[in-house]
Amino acid sequence: MSDTNPNAIRKIVIVGGGSAGWICAAMLSHFFKGSECAIELIESEQIGTVGVGESTIPPFLQLIASLGLDEREFIQETQAAFKLAIRFENWRKKDEVYYHPFGQIGGPIGSHEFYQCWLRAKANGHPSELQDFAPATVMADQWKFMPPGALQDTMLAASRYALHIDANLVAKYLRKFSEARGVKRVEGIVDQVVTRNDGAIEKVILQSGYEAAGELFIDCSGFRSILNGKAMDTPFLDWSDVLLNDRAITVQTDNIREPHPYTLAAAQDFGWRWRIPLQHRAGNGYVFCSKYISDDEARHVLLSQVEGEPITDTWLVPFKTGMRSKLWNKNCVAIGLAGGFIEPLESTALHLIYRGMDYLLRFFPDRSLAPSLQAEYNRRMAADYEEIRDFIVLHYQTTQRDDTPFWREYQKVEPPQSLKERIELFRETGALRDGVDDMFRAPSWQSVMEGMGIRPKRYQQLVDTTPYEVIRQTLDRSAPIVKAQVATLPGHGEFLTHHCPAPPPPPPPEHRRPKVAAAV
Repeated sequence: MSDTNPNAIRKIVIVGGGSAGWICAAMLSHFFKGSECAIELIESEQIGTVGVGESTIPPFLQLIASLGLDEREFIQETQAAFKLAIRFENWRKKDEVYYHPFGQIGGPIGSHEFYQCWLRAKANGHPSELQDFAPATVMADQWKFMPPGALQDTMLAASRYALHIDANLVAKYLRKFSEARGVKRVEGIVDQVVTRNDGAIEKVILQSGYEAAGELFIDCSGFRSILNGKAMDTPFLDWSDVLLNDRAITVQTDNIREPHPYTLAAAQDFGWRWRIPLQHRAGNGYVFCSKYISDDEARHVLLSQVEGEPITDTWLVPFKTGMRSKLWNKNCVAIGLAGGFIEPLESTALHLIYRGMDYLLRFFPDRSLAPSLQAEYNRRMAADYEEIRDFIVLHYQTTQRDDTPFWREYQKVEPPQSLKERIELFRETGALRDGVDDMFRAPSWQSVMEGMGIRPKRYQQLVDTTPYEVIRQTLDRSAPIVKAQVATLPGHGEFLTHHCPAPPPPPPPEHRRPKVAAAV
């Protein structure tokens, strides 16, 4: 008698490579190591991947840790640099700057949350800014870096960090990891998807004639969504009514100075521009609304603002914002762009891949594919996508810019009801709606709300139980200490050079852009 479930999944087929496919393969091969479950990944060198440089958020480091990877080696192999925050320029008004930092802002004063104490101080005319008490912001603004583990005896220990990485190098690194753990890679392009009578997928047939049958299929085919979208005809929920941008122009450039430890998100006349510096180059892009600016005009704007010489051609990425109504449909799970896309303003794309796989492992089925598991997976993932959607719409919805038709149109956009309720709740006393496994915690909402000019009408009355003089003295003492401690840290570039320098990359080919960049 077998001591394992006779109905267990024995074959998983992943369609598509890139960072999505190989993150899936790495997690599956690691957690199913030693089992009888075979994992096969199909990808083609002829199909390009969306990977011109990626910005992550701190939970991405959980992936590295959960796989047992050496973080220093990972950083070196992926040309990574550190990221402490996102720097927003020109969003609320032109010439204004604010940061969305990682980690905590201040610490409790007595039994009260720091933010509420700061609100009381502001009501009493205190001159401080919220970000004066965010270690990650102060470090990012001064281009300094030190991991919080080395700062345990300082006020900077509350900071957190993420990484800027080369997504193509991540895929390459995780492919090696996965193949060493038994993942079978098949080169080829899917020509046909064969479904069973119940609508589930039976197998995929490649142009070469090779057939890959499986019991569970993971769709990592990007915007094409050839399994979840095309073969299974899962409806797409279009969010372009609240997120107006629909295209991006990207390019890589040389670094002409040391990399800054933050992602730059600079608002433009018809969208926004990013800069993501790695150790030896930078990824740049202009996310824009084609209703107001042409591809050629957007390309000109981007190239006129980038630092350093371009080392690749520009690449146009059309997209549609939204998600599939079911990311898990029968025996197919869509991960990454195959399941949905939200513009990368808050660097959530790679996290959604990791999150999608984390939830799949939590609710992993057997061959019965229990509907209850699918329903809970889809509920959790939909909540994540909607939370990210709301957080990004927040940046646009609260702008005071009206200098171009693009920004004026956003004044008329009706935000999702869930976001309206969040803003109304926050406007009263700074209260936040907490959910299950929220991606954005209180410091994130507080930072963006404050940066976009939304401050609660009043602080919570319970804060009055602490003498104001205690709050004032704490603030007066804390901000200078944070600033002084940051001043003693090495520069970000210096830290990279001494602790995790990446080898110089080989010179890029004359034309180094993917051959396919399809829209949803």
